Amino acid sequence: MSTAKSPLIVIGIVVLMVGLAAVIIPTFTTRDTNNVAQIGTLKIQTQEDTPHTIPPLLSGGAILLGVVLIAGGLFRKN
Repeated sequence: MSTAKSPLIVIGIVVLMVGLAAVIIPTFTTRDTNNVAQIGTLKIQTQEDTPHTIPPLLSGGAILLGVVLIAGGLFRKN
């Protein structure tokens, strides 16, 4: 077995970390700025916060996929 990391293992680690982050922080908010009115250089803007929720099934699927990719990279025959 070589000491170099297989690309499959690296991708698996990234997917696993994203899945774990989604489990730890399942909700995030984005801010949208809209122009309400504009007269010359004067602008009236409004900011709207939109919450987004990551489904637990998607987070769990990402964790499972990451583990499978890591295992596939470790047990892959050259």
